[in-house]
Amino acid sequence: MFNIVLFGAPGAGKGTQALLLAEKFDLIHLSTGDMLRNEIASGSRLGQQAQNIISKGELVSDELVINMIRERIERHPDAKGFIFDGFPRTQAQARELDRLLQEKDMKVAAMVALEVDPAELTCRLMKRGESSGRPDDNSIEIIGNRIEVYNRKTTPVIEYYRAQEKYHPVDGLGHIKDVSQRLNKLTESLLSQSVAG
Repeated sequence: MFNIVLFGAPGAGKGTQALLLAEKFDLIHLSTGDMLRNEIASGSRLGQQAQNIISKGELVSDELVINMIRERIERHPDAKGFIFDGFPRTQAQARELDRLLQEKDMKVAAMVALEVDPAELTCRLMKRGESSGRPDDNSIEIIGNRIEVYNRKTTPVIEYYRAQEKYHPVDGLGHIKDVSQRLNKLTESLLSQSVAG
C-alpha cells in the first residue's frame, strides 16, 4: 500500500496533478472537498451531518472528515494506495490521519509539495477566475489572503512530515506536462524505496 499526501497552494495545480498521478500509478484520489460535496449530494448520514454544519456557516470538524476518509479507505480494500488531496491541513489532522492509517496497518509514504511562487499563483488564479467565474479567484486581495492563510497554516504540516523525513518539494512551475514528469520521477523513486523497504 503506497499513500501520498499531495500539497500545494491555491493555484499550484494540485487537483490536476493528483488526478494524473492517480491514473498513472493506479492510486485512489481522495479529495476531501470532492468527498464532502459527494456525501452531501448523496444524502448519506455523513453528508447530512456535514450539510447541517455548513448551513450554519461553520467548518466541518476534523472528526467528520476523518470518518469520511475512513469510509472511503474501507470501500477500497484492494487499492494499491491513496493520494490525499487537500488533507491534512493542520498538524492535528496529520496526527489523526497517521492514527487512522496505523489502525489499517498503513502509513503515509511521502508528503509531496508543489512549490510555486506567489506572483505565479496570483496570475494563475486570476486567469482561472476569468474562465470559471469563481468569486474567490477574481480579487487580488482575496487571492493574496488565501495564499497567506495557506502558507501560515501549511508550514506546521510541512514541519510535521519533514520531522518524519517524508517531505519532498517539487517545482510546480512550467507546463502541466513538465510538472507531471517531475512528479512521476519522484513517485517512481519513492515507490521503489517503499518496495525495497
